[in-house]
Amino acid sequence: MESSSTLEPLFAFMTYSLVRLEHAFKAVPGSAIVIRYVRSSYQNDPGRSLLELILVVFAIRTLLQNRTRARQKNFVKLTEKEIGELVEDWVPEPLVQPLDEVEQAELDSLPIISGPVGPKPKLASNGKTVLNLASYNFTGLQGNEYIKERAVDILRKYGLGSCGPPGFYGTIDVHVELERNLASFLGTESAIIYSQGFSTVSSVIPAFSKRGDIIVADRGINFAIQKGIQISRSTVRWYDHNDLKSLEEVLESVDKEAKKKRWPLTRRFIVTEGIFENDGAMSDLPKLIELKKKYKYRLILDESISFGSVGRTGRGLTELYNVPATEVDMLVGSMANGLCATGGFCAGSIHVTEHQRINGTAFVFSAAIPALLAVCASEGINILTSTPSLLETLQDNIRAIRSVLEKVDLVEITSHPASAVVHVCIRRHGYSSAGGLLAPGAAPQPSKHTKSNPTALLASKDHFEHDWQTEERLLQEVVEDALAQGVMITRAKRLRGQEPWEPRASLKLVATAALTRKECEKAASVIKASLIKVLSRRR
Repeated sequence: MESSSTLEPLFAFMTYSLVRLEHAFKAVPGSAIVIRYVRSSYQNDPGRSLLELILVVFAIRTLLQNRTRARQKNFVKLTEKEIGELVEDWVPEPLVQPLDEVEQAELDSLPIISGPVGPKPKLASNGKTVLNLASYNFTGLQGNEYIKERAVDILRKYGLGSCGPPGFYGTIDVHVELERNLASFLGTESAIIYSQGFSTVSSVIPAFSKRGDIIVADRGINFAIQKGIQISRSTVRWYDHNDLKSLEEVLESVDKEAKKKRWPLTRRFIVTEGIFENDGAMSDLPKLIELKKKYKYRLILDESISFGSVGRTGRGLTELYNVPATEVDMLVGSMANGLCATGGFCAGSIHVTEHQRINGTAFVFSAAIPALLAVCASEGINILTSTPSLLETLQDNIRAIRSVLEKVDLVEITSHPASAVVHVCIRRHGYSSAGGLLAPGAAPQPSKHTKSNPTALLASKDHFEHDWQTEERLLQEVVEDALAQGVMITRAKRLRGQEPWEPRASLKLVATAALTRKECEKAASVIKASLIKVLSRRR
């Protein structure tokens, strides 16, 4: 009792001092914000406040300590001669690794175009005009004379570009007009444009989906979507490529897992493509919308390939399936592919687009697209709206190309019949890793699992043992042989070793409405002859 009574004046003094200190701190402008932040931080994560306090103390200590003291202990003074010798001996490391033999050969094989790129470009090596089935020029907007004139006029009026981000001083009237045109064309409430097509979807996904949120994604998604999912740090569940029965099973398993583990209520997204970049398969949009409504998910649909190539006027899958675009929560597309301009877009409700203006990293930190290219995209939309015959011609040319190549037994076409990007793969039962052709049924068969593991990106039943290096070498021979005969095509280029899911090696043919049906049939016949020539001599 005596000790406690002795300490009472001390406790009273400490309490008085803390109260005075608290009043003094609250008198400082902005102190209320700091107090509110600390309380909120402590409530959500007590360890975070402690960690931040330690970091602040460490930063102050680092700023106040004498930096020269440690250097002076081991300091060695060199003469001018010794410094010169060290400089002469120093060899800087290369910024990039030198190309290996395969990479150098691939670089040397790339054709060089003389003049503008179009449906019939001229090769710089021999001046020969070739049929172009390698460029994304679905409706022939590339090289359109009216669009060229408009681009020159805008260049003279606005200059090349603002060189500033859209949220600062990069946005001008033509950008706002393009966003209105896109929203009106697609039938959505609003739209937002990005400067690069690749970074559009990889920025849209992490703008909405954060750590703890759930993403259910197709295993066959392209590399840009993979990066967006990785950046979001969300909980990811995978379903088999373009298999909506597998998607429903995964959605059900997520619901069961959430109830079992009592997960908090989070945002949930289904992420897929309209037409898949890696193999040309097409999603069943009505079924996707049915599932996302049933299980209460938001749908992020990447239409980078389907926009400008399918539908009566090129509006993509929503027009093809006669589904209102408002049923898709976030509709992402590429203006570089579909409109022969540059950049990408995200269309949806006004809440979706306005959120990205402060949270979409590629929008916030990238310079706005040049004014002339924004006008090119707007004019492209006007042409697609007023000339639906372009899409009819495109689809007719796709059928012409497929009708010729489908007769080749050594290959298979993985793309949907309406896809303007036609992927041609070496048939698995007709190829061996030893470099020869096998009889039907001799190829390795997939393992027979009815269900795949949704937490694993690579499903065991999708895995085939095949020598993709040999396949790509054979396909490259086909590309070079076709070019020698006047048809320019390309292989689908893959980021081997960087993608968890390795797409099959394939030729990538891009149909265009700028060529006639006879020209497309002629080009397909040349490719057919090259395929037979290259693959048959491996028998």
